[in-house]
Amino acid sequence: MTESAAHSTSPRLVVVGSLNVDSTSYVGHFPAPGETVESTGFAVALGGKGTNQAVAAHLAGVETELIARVGTDSSGDFALSTLAQLGVATNGIQRIADVTTGVAQITVAASGENTVIVTAGANGLLGPELGDAETAAIAAASLVLTQGEIPAATVEALAASAAAAGTRYVLNLAPPVAVAPAALAVCDPLVVNEHEARAVGLVPDAAADDSLSAEQWQQLAASAVAAGRCRSLVITLGSAGAVAADASGSWHRQAPRVTPVDTTGAGDCFTGTLAAFLAEGRSLAEATGLAAAAGALSVQARGTVGSYAPRAAVLAFAAEHALA
Repeated sequence: MTESAAHSTSPRLVVVGSLNVDSTSYVGHFPAPGETVESTGFAVALGGKGTNQAVAAHLAGVETELIARVGTDSSGDFALSTLAQLGVATNGIQRIADVTTGVAQITVAASGENTVIVTAGANGLLGPELGDAETAAIAAASLVLTQGEIPAATVEALAASAAAAGTRYVLNLAPPVAVAPAALAVCDPLVVNEHEARAVGLVPDAAADDSLSAEQWQQLAASAVAAGRCRSLVITLGSAGAVAADASGSWHRQAPRVTPVDTTGAGDCFTGTLAAFLAEGRSLAEATGLAAAAGALSVQARGTVGSYAPRAAVLAFAAEHALA
């Protein structure tokens, strides 16, 4: 799709998801149980899978609305002001008294790998009964995106609402919470990593402990779609890129080789970018390639949303590596 064709309409994407404030410590290595290590750096930043994905979609150039919940604490103030600075609308974010804003405690090792501990806070109060304005926004959108960091009942209600409204529904089942098969069946796509794919039973028991090749993951994705587990499926494979499948076929998109600095939020960057380009009308194969490019760019800098590249950089990098 050409850039002129991509902007012939104004697609709208609604992200319903988590909003956290991340506290990140950078260390040479992860501490063993009982061990104390000194950090080489510390940062407080905007986070939460829903928010990260909304920012990535916004940077990809698609009109994006975030529906989330925060507390009336200083972390909520920080989150709203940071989103405003990034140009992301905050009218879909409700503040709740006497509850803390969600928090993520992150440790990043010198290898670029990370560990994350999440305290849900206000995210746990994002219930299945949305307001009239929120329901109307979902019905008017080209695509609605959510994740596993909000209550499972809300994920299921969103799937039903999106299906009834004819709105494309994308679920990043991270973390892999238990969701009814009927909700998974309308996902277009369901987005999971290797661990999450195993957790939701997309990998046969006989191969559950095996290291699978990208080709094998691609075959599993195609089989899941053919069996009606979901309308389409994307499985991210870290440095090996991602595989995708829908009714028209299956693909593997190799991630460009880069030197990782910090992998925190890279999966969210991938998913938000994927959703943005799907909302724009691009095919699953093309959107997956562009998302792989965005994810590879994000791991080359520290932080989450601060490491996400704008649309022009993603398109140029994807073209350079034959991903679009």
